[in-house]
Amino acid sequence: MRRRLLPLALAFGVVLAVLSAGPALASSYRYWSFWDGAGGTWAYATVGPSMARPADGSVQGFRFAVSKDAAAEAARPRAAADFTAICGATPAAEGRKRVALVIDFGLPEDAPSDETPPQGDPRTACAQVAPEATAAEALASVAKPLRYNSAALLCGVTGYPKQGCGEPLPDTPPATPHPKPADSATNTNTNTDNGPSAGLLAGIAAVAALAAAALWQSRRRTR
Repeated sequence: MRRRLLPLALAFGVVLAVLSAGPALASSYRYWSFWDGAGGTWAYATVGPSMARPADGSVQGFRFAVSKDAAAEAARPRAAADFTAICGATPAAEGRKRVALVIDFGLPEDAPSDETPPQGDPRTACAQVAPEATAAEALASVAKPLRYNSAALLCGVTGYPKQGCGEPLPDTPPATPHPKPADSATNTNTNTDNGPSAGLLAGIAAVAALAAAALWQSRRRTR
């Protein structure tokens, strides 16, 4: 009996391994992400703008988009993190610091229903604020009104969006500024992220066939 059950147990373990190897579903969110800039590139900020206190010469970015809440998957600002380009024409002042800001309102595809981004291209501004000012205070000096929720999450910049704040959304392909390929309209594949892929189903079918063969072989040996 144990010999008969062993192939089935092994096959069941393989099925579980195949299932667990499928991509994990993670929610996307519509929110303002916060970025630290240096050398023309962006890095996902490790603290919120109300906690960050940028030094003179810093670059901070804000991007509104539907994306994952993770550094590798969040949508970056679409303008370079270039302090000289943004603040080069603003002279230094005693007792003040200059913080270059990139404010990216995102794409129309990411906008909430009945709303559109205030402008298509990212906005840049050079905030000149007190030395102890936070990134949120620097942003408020050039992009009022700001809207926050009770957890101090940045919800709106210059009144956009009017409502909502980091709400999770159904998983959909990320919005891009480029059109879909021309042949996508004729694609008749009805598979969605809500079910297993064709490859996964084929793998499970193959494992089931192996399990059946193993059971048949074990019965032959016992006769």
